[in-house]
Amino acid sequence: MQWTDFLLSDDWWIARMFAIVFATVALDFAAAWVLQHLKSKVADTATVWDDALLAAANQPLRVMIWLLGLGFAAEIARQQSHAGIFDLIEPVRRVGIVVILTWFLVRAIKQAELNYSKVHAGDHNALDLTTLTALGNLGKISIIITGVLVGLQSMGYSISGVLAFGGIGGIAIGFAAKDMLANLFGSLIVFLDRPFKIGDWIRSPDREIEGTVESIGWRMTVIRTFDRRPLYVPNSVFSTITLENPSRMTNRRIYETIGIRYDDFAVMEAITREVRAMLLAHPEIDTTRTLMVNFTRYGDSALDFFVYTFTKTIVWEEFHAIKQDVLLKIGEIIARHGAEIAFPTSTVHLQVNPAHSQTA
Repeated sequence: MQWTDFLLSDDWWIARMFAIVFATVALDFAAAWVLQHLKSKVADTATVWDDALLAAANQPLRVMIWLLGLGFAAEIARQQSHAGIFDLIEPVRRVGIVVILTWFLVRAIKQAELNYSKVHAGDHNALDLTTLTALGNLGKISIIITGVLVGLQSMGYSISGVLAFGGIGGIAIGFAAKDMLANLFGSLIVFLDRPFKIGDWIRSPDREIEGTVESIGWRMTVIRTFDRRPLYVPNSVFSTITLENPSRMTNRRIYETIGIRYDDFAVMEAITREVRAMLLAHPEIDTTRTLMVNFTRYGDSALDFFVYTFTKTIVWEEFHAIKQDVLLKIGEIIARHGAEIAFPTSTVHLQVNPAHSQTA
């Protein structure tokens, strides 16, 4: 008992601080070892949540250990010194715990979002990346706002007073940040109506906007144009423009008008009939859609017929390969019937005056 009282006396406060710091270091190493050991265990599980929680807890847990350890050491130092700075120990510890818990939850949501997108890549029944990003952002914002309110409460501020001030100042903030609020509501419209998602090719006939959607944020959407330039579009724009989403088309259309010479009028019907048969037999043409091959008009220098059909694929590169094959086959059919594809020509008829001819 006398030895214990001696160790707890004021003469040994430095030793106790050293012991607490040493224990903090040892606990930090132990926590790192345990987390690494658990990481190898949960890697084999099918769920993504345990991996996300473990990865998110690594740094916040170690910071929490140091916060508590140094807080205990500072308490011992305060018993020896009554400086005013030591009065901040308890508020800093409370706010630090709130900050660390908020940090942990935000990291957990972010890691779960990342793991889910990796595990369910290519799964059509899973949440798409746009919805997943929206839910993740909503969860992170909710946690941050809650953390700020709890932190203010732990520092002695009244949450009800803060909320009342927010209600009164909301009007002024709304006028000052109307563009930001417009973009926020624009992002909500995008997330709710879902006119496009990440990875879609979109374009607007109203604006010079065309490219692939890379990310959808709360303020703006990033679109990568086909010449690889990033295009940053405020979300409020999408509520005022007409937007096309070619990525969601079911087919691609081949619509071409082809002219043959007037001298080939006799084989026009045979050509259109054989072109139609070729399209019906083509493996890449969707015969369940509208398919027309008809003589359409007497042109200025050609007899025109049109081809109207749809391909099964919607992939840009595959579509052009199919269209090339169809056009080449049409050219072969025209040549096989002894006809030629017409090009713009003009025929001039000269009338000779008989009186002038006799005089000559």
